[in-house]
Amino acid sequence: MNHDTRASSGPRTKDIISTHSVFGAPCWVSLTSRDLAATQEFYSALLGWRWRGAKLGEHFRIALADGVPVAGIAAVAAMWQMAVAWTPYFAVPDADEAVSRARERGGTAAVGPLSFPPGRAALLADRDGATFGIWEGELVGNWEAWRRAAPTFIRLHTRNAFDSALFYGEILDWASGKPGCCEVEYEGGEVVLRSRGDVVARIDSGAAESAPDPSVRPHWQIHFAVADVAGCARTAEKHGGSVLSEQEDEAILRDPDGAQFTVTSRRSR
Repeated sequence: MNHDTRASSGPRTKDIISTHSVFGAPCWVSLTSRDLAATQEFYSALLGWRWRGAKLGEHFRIALADGVPVAGIAAVAAMWQMAVAWTPYFAVPDADEAVSRARERGGTAAVGPLSFPPGRAALLADRDGATFGIWEGELVGNWEAWRRAAPTFIRLHTRNAFDSALFYGEILDWASGKPGCCEVEYEGGEVVLRSRGDVVARIDSGAAESAPDPSVRPHWQIHFAVADVAGCARTAEKHGGSVLSEQEDEAILRDPDGAQFTVTSRRSR
């Protein structure tokens, strides 16, 4: 996980917020890429991000939106033989316990848990193959600022939304009644995850009355909030990316390296 809690500009909060008090919700997103310079250029043009180094080394960068760390870039896809992709990380109070729970329920652990001070991380896959990460430790400095600057939400496209919600709920203590846990609701055939009232994740598997679709390749899709969806789509094409689908309030894009993500209108959150 390319996670660094030290903000480069702007003050830190008085109290350090950790995954012991905020858990189960998405807390970071990270992109594996092949070309660090090209990746930075693309997302700077598209989302206005600025960059700073990360403690993990020269292959890593932290993306900043108005000075707030919002995402990590790791140019290790070729070196570590990893897929080029955006990956969400969920906050957990105990990484070892979360990995154990995932394995007990048919998931797999690809990497970790490993120590990345000030915390620990692991890269997992659910039982349908969708990749996600977990993070135990300090959250990004100025947590509420991250929530405002971070992705609008993440969406899991999977074969059976209800089954997936049970899998993640048992690992991440969703709807457990514990203080700070995430709330789960079912709306229009989707599973909707809320943290402190905000929609932070959705899980869908198509129409509610339809059977699970075996052709769906389960994956988490990152949705970034933007002011101008059409403008972002044109910018992506201009800078070597591509538009996979486009609607008024949402467009699915692919960066020059092949990583997919979605831009969503700020007003549709």
